[in-house]
Amino acid sequence: MFETLSDRLTTVFSSLRSKGKLSEADINATAREIRVALLEADVALPVVKDFIAQIKERARGSEVSQALNPAQQVVKIVNEELVNVLGGETRRVRFAKTPPTVIMLAGLQGAGKTTLAGKLARWLKSEGHAPLLVAADLQRPNAVQQLQVLGERAGTAVYAPEPGNGVGDPIEVARRSIEHARHAQHDVVVIDTAGRLGIDEDMMRQAADIRDAVRPDEILFVVDAMIGQDAVVTAQAFLDGVGFDGVVLTKLDGDARGGAALSVRHITGRPIMFASTGEKLEDFDVFHPDRMAGRILDMGDILTLIEQAEKAFDAEQAEKMTSKFASGEDFSLEDFLEQMQMIRKLGPIKNLLGMMPGMGQMRQQIDQIDDRDLDRIGGIINSMTPEERQNPKIINGSRRARIARGSGVSVTEVNNLVTRFFDAQKMMRQVAGGMGIPGMPGTRRKQVKAAAKKNKGKGKQRSGDPRKRAQEAAGKKTQHADGAPQGLPPGLGGGVPGQLPPGFQMPDLSKLQGKKK
Repeated sequence: MFETLSDRLTTVFSSLRSKGKLSEADINATAREIRVALLEADVALPVVKDFIAQIKERARGSEVSQALNPAQQVVKIVNEELVNVLGGETRRVRFAKTPPTVIMLAGLQGAGKTTLAGKLARWLKSEGHAPLLVAADLQRPNAVQQLQVLGERAGTAVYAPEPGNGVGDPIEVARRSIEHARHAQHDVVVIDTAGRLGIDEDMMRQAADIRDAVRPDEILFVVDAMIGQDAVVTAQAFLDGVGFDGVVLTKLDGDARGGAALSVRHITGRPIMFASTGEKLEDFDVFHPDRMAGRILDMGDILTLIEQAEKAFDAEQAEKMTSKFASGEDFSLEDFLEQMQMIRKLGPIKNLLGMMPGMGQMRQQIDQIDDRDLDRIGGIINSMTPEERQNPKIINGSRRARIARGSGVSVTEVNNLVTRFFDAQKMMRQVAGGMGIPGMPGTRRKQVKAAAKKNKGKGKQRSGDPRKRAQEAAGKKTQHADGAPQGLPPGLGGGVPGQLPPGFQMPDLSKLQGKKK
């Protein structure tokens, strides 16, 4: 959603990097470009004015004029001010001292409240809570059924005593749900309320009555990040009519400019608490202002990437793979398939790469990545027998033809996969040899130590000079305990102790000396 804004700001900062010192004209030009970028992104005008005023004031101060790199200092200022616009610190849910904690959702119809209720319930469950979804939207057709389906997918209970579709009293349903949660030992109640296509008195009155009936600990205003400047107007109307404690942004995966969503916090003074970035239940997370600012400025979001990896990766499986590398075992196609499935759990590859710093400059290449390629590779590997996955060297021409037919691809694609896998396997052997990962015990290092230990105590090394070596061998006519003369090992001396092996005897140098005379 913020790609256009990110591209414009990246261009502005690129022009600053070549300047060793910033003049007043440079500061004014930079501020003007940032203003245009924010207005094009649909950020509210009052927010833009305050934002630019803060940047100008700080850019003219000593923190930039005395900096070793003024351009980087300006980028730092813009990043900090952007974090302030987005809310400063991360706002967490305030849980009640005496359960259940009541969370009420409010917003216009179509903002995604019902879907968000399911996402929030799933997130709460992953945090160790026992949430209860309450179907208090009894106006919209099939809203109750939709919430029941979402609750089933999220693995959470749903309180829906009324069928909806215009039947039932939403205020009474909300009131009774609190008592039901106490009896069923649910510590969090999420109430889905009705919305309208536009702001009207009936909607505001009903939302206010539900608020008075259940006295929620948190009221979350759900806003569609794609509705433009109307987001600010709607947020202000709900703040005046019902009041809310935090904002939830939905549809951040859209292609609208989305800048108005950044204005909601500044206009209403209420923090953005959660963000929804897709249609799936797992496309939902806590909103971190500093991380969002980093994404907009193309600085990446490594912390979120690490958190997602920790959730998706199986620690036991990862430890098993590490010990396998350390022991020197070969990396098999079975291991490759497991690693690929773990990566797929993290979400679309485009999103993962987008969290890396500087990837905004490679957006066209990233857009060409298709996650279906990974699924196709998985299909090829699944078409192999267990023996073929463990030992790909046995995959001959007839086997490759069979695998291609089974996975619905061409033989060329199977060949490419096997070839790339052998390259990866070779690289893994090098890593296992202690060449890549710090702290990993390398098998190559082990072999060197073992060889040194084996040779320890075998006496002095033999001279590299063949003549000297022959003299030493001739002088060592000492006897073994069994009376046998000590010489070269059997088989290396032609049976004659103390003599060099055949082909290694000293040449007759007297003939050469005679010729020289």
